Amino acid sequence: METHSHGMTSLFDQLGLPSSEADIQRFIAEHHPLGAEMKLWDAPFWSESQAKFLRDQLKADADWAVVIDTLDTSLRQ
Repeated sequence: METHSHGMTSLFDQLGLPSSEADIQRFIAEHHPLGAEMKLWDAPFWSESQAKFLRDQLKADADWAVVIDTLDTSLRQ
């Protein structure tokens, strides 16, 4: 089985969001802190398709899960 390592830029590209380092930092700054009780995919700033992608990838523990967890952590700090 082949696994892939995805970075934050790739994740933002996958989500259809601006993906430069400055764009990513701005997104995190604008949307944190995410409440501890809220699941990442339930945050109000995702589109339905973005939320589904995040939820599905995390629940499947897919290749994307590590970088999605990194984003989740960044939004809660």
